[in-house]
Amino acid sequence: MSVPSPRLFLVVVITALFIPSLRAQAEIDDPVIQRSIEVLLEMQEGDNNAEWPYEGVYRVGGKIPIGYRVGGTSIAATALLLTPGYAKDAKRQEAVGKALAFVLTSLEDPRMQKGFNKRNYDVRGWGHAYALLFLLRLEEAHQVPKSKATQVKAAQKWLVKTLQAMSIPESGGWNYSLPRGPQSPRNAASPFMTGPTLQALFLAKSMGLSVNASIVKRSLDALERGRTASGGYAYGSPPTKSLAKSQEDKLRFMHKKPGSVGRMCVAEATLALAGRGDQKRLKDAVDSFFKFRKELVVRKQKNGTHIPPYGVAPYYFVYAHHYAAQAIELVTDETFRKAAREKLRKILLSEREKDGGWNDRVFARSRNYGTAFGMMALQMARLPAIPSWQQL
Repeated sequence: MSVPSPRLFLVVVITALFIPSLRAQAEIDDPVIQRSIEVLLEMQEGDNNAEWPYEGVYRVGGKIPIGYRVGGTSIAATALLLTPGYAKDAKRQEAVGKALAFVLTSLEDPRMQKGFNKRNYDVRGWGHAYALLFLLRLEEAHQVPKSKATQVKAAQKWLVKTLQAMSIPESGGWNYSLPRGPQSPRNAASPFMTGPTLQALFLAKSMGLSVNASIVKRSLDALERGRTASGGYAYGSPPTKSLAKSQEDKLRFMHKKPGSVGRMCVAEATLALAGRGDQKRLKDAVDSFFKFRKELVVRKQKNGTHIPPYGVAPYYFVYAHHYAAQAIELVTDETFRKAAREKLRKILLSEREKDGGWNDRVFARSRNYGTAFGMMALQMARLPAIPSWQQL
């Protein structure tokens, strides 16, 4: 197992803690990013134009669930916040300020409280994870309005507590689908949700919030149980038995390596940040992303979700590119990192919509989510890093 030296991580942590406010002062030097900002500002909607709701096939009472509204808004606001020039951009500040008010108010909604709906499919936890990342990044960049400082800090603490309470009991991890009921340890953990949630908790811990190490450990264990013999990651990690010895020909279609193209990078990046990383596995995840990316492309902006041959859902498309960018920046081999970074940039540019931005769904509204993740992927090398859990 390859673990970077404490000195290296000290530099990374110090950089992550003190550079964001300086990055926010920088100027935008990329017309693609500038257009992405414009797309997001144009797409803000809802009451008081405060939202960027993510839109997928899942509905509650025929409407976009509150978890998608909070999560999508948080992702878009984070992208605007972290992009250079924010501190001098009144339009972005106004948009993010409205988003902040929406997120804080929505966290009081009964549908966003600790719990799970009766259908055992609930996306509020997804909203919690990205709301926490947004509120932490806002504080980290010294951009929390004074009038909201107390409320933001209280929301951060509440989100950490709620996410921990909603982790899968005993077996660890998180999932928006808990067919055995939310109290059962026999549910599978979703790498799609577990990776980002853990990263939010890593950042929370680095900023002084109390995070339960046992829950983190169980959830990391859950991620690792989902890794197969080929290095792919199952759609859901088994609650007990590891898939480490499971060969491709013995796996269900959704668990095969080509089908894990959207999950490998976020899983390996999260494990690397937790001190459980391996540079060989990390590079393989990046290489596999490029090798099997065609399985994402054929599902981009298509109807249906998990259909054969590999069960790749359209919602993995921009998500996969975003976390591939993160994994690339965690590779220590500079030659590999630079080449992969440039390769990914060319791919991202080729996948843009004609009028700017990115969209992986058949829904026009989901272009906000795609654009936010796409523009952050392009800028990953200069975005503040998630700190190492091992060094906290």
